[in-house]
Amino acid sequence: MDTAVALVQAYLHINGYFTVAEYPVFEAYRGDQARAVTDLDILAVRFAGAGHELVRRQRKHTGGDEPLVADPMLGALDDRTDMIVGEVKEGAARFNPAMRDPVVLAVALKRFGCCGPGDSRALIQELLDRGQVIGPSGHNIRMVAFGDAPEEIRPGAWTTVPMRHVVIFLQQYLRQHWDVLRHAPIKDTALGVLALIEKWGVGSAQSRTQGIEDRSIHGGV
Repeated sequence: MDTAVALVQAYLHINGYFTVAEYPVFEAYRGDQARAVTDLDILAVRFAGAGHELVRRQRKHTGGDEPLVADPMLGALDDRTDMIVGEVKEGAARFNPAMRDPVVLAVALKRFGCCGPGDSRALIQELLDRGQVIGPSGHNIRMVAFGDAPEEIRPGAWTTVPMRHVVIFLQQYLRQHWDVLRHAPIKDTALGVLALIEKWGVGSAQSRTQGIEDRSIHGGV
């Protein structure tokens, strides 16, 4: 899996989404011929009120649990199911022409199972025009671009989430729950790498100073 896609998938998992990554879309021809059109980088579904919580410590029930709210940067509506068709870029956050193709978006909506063939054409057009649409079942369907996103640049009607924000969010999540997560075998590859970086203290002022001292002792770079 592409590294940037893996980071976005970890970010969405923590925010309560179920995901399908790098979903291939093919175009079929006569004579049993087909070609790959594109990959849908990330498809994600979050049910109303969903979130991600660690196993709780043993304690007396105090009544009234805090709600599990998704990262505001994602723009999810907490009172309804949220569906994301996402594009992930290491460079500028944008959607490729293939991902703006109504036929490709129809494949994404069919993968969600959120609407019948008779509804998809109007939904897709509104999705392209506004970046989001409410489906027949009340589900919120949105286009979200992950990538480099300077504040002064607004490339399209879709929601934009900077990859820098994704990484910082994951780092803050690890640090907030480090007393528990440092003991956990993290199977998610992207989150596992960030957890190792946290465990080794890489990036801290102390580690940078130590690295300079080590190079001076060994006389190398």
